[in-house]
Amino acid sequence: MSKVTVVGAGAVGATCANVMACREVASEVVLIDIKEGLSEGKMLDMYQCSTLMDFDTKLVGATNDYKRSGNSDVVVITSGIPRKPGMTREELIGTNAEIMKGVIANIVKYSPRAIIIVVANPMDTLTYLALKASGLPKNRVIGMGGALDSSRFKCYLAKATGANINNIDGMVIGGHGDTTMIPLLSKASVNGVPVTQFASKKKLAEAVANTMVGGATLTKLIGTSAWYAPGAAASMMVESILHDQKKLIPCSCYLEGEYGENDLCIGVPAIIGRKGIEKIVELDLTKEEIEKFAASAAAVHKTNDVLREIKAI
Repeated sequence: MSKVTVVGAGAVGATCANVMACREVASEVVLIDIKEGLSEGKMLDMYQCSTLMDFDTKLVGATNDYKRSGNSDVVVITSGIPRKPGMTREELIGTNAEIMKGVIANIVKYSPRAIIIVVANPMDTLTYLALKASGLPKNRVIGMGGALDSSRFKCYLAKATGANINNIDGMVIGGHGDTTMIPLLSKASVNGVPVTQFASKKKLAEAVANTMVGGATLTKLIGTSAWYAPGAAASMMVESILHDQKKLIPCSCYLEGEYGENDLCIGVPAIIGRKGIEKIVELDLTKEEIEKFAASAAAVHKTNDVLREIKAI
């Protein structure tokens, strides 16, 4: 038996819960929200899909009742205000930091052995806050950003190369921000063959640029943050944990010397299994990529300093 709680019944949280239910990632999925009836209604709607989609996951909706989440194996935190057009992820920090602290207190109280996946923005900084506020070991607090950014990179690489998207391998490291993420073109391939053999430098440069503004592009088009890919990315990480798949997933991890950084949560490739972060994989980066990573880390450190200024940590 396995249990997952998703905090926040907005579009991302509900999508994450729905993907997990349909894929039968866990035996039980709990969806919590502060808005009366929202999580209950969405979970009832999903339950009515069970015979249509052939799943029998137990689904529970709860209005601000963390007792229902008790003894969860994994908790996904999506709660917080979403981005609006023209808004950066960093501008969300004040409001979402307060929300995060309240959520963490309840998670630690009712599910002290849970692994936490942070989706809310600014993701790297809120992952850092979740780690510090929870007091949990660093392997049990993970930020989702790199998994999502990498899926967007693969999407744009598929468009650039014309290759089947499921044959594309691509990875994004660094901060989960429009100017801080680092799509690793040097590591991108089509079934092991470098993407440079399938597309021009111009097309590949466009794929990198489009990846970096992937979230902002969707926010501009739909008027709010995206939800299908973020929800699916979080579900994929939960599945790797509960099923001990040990997938190599770029995600926000707490660094203690890796990549030359300390006291920082930022996107790096990691093996994700039943213990959460089981190993951080240090890549052989090019000189340019090393410089970009250092700049990205400096930007995330600067955002983390805001937490201290507002006394969130």
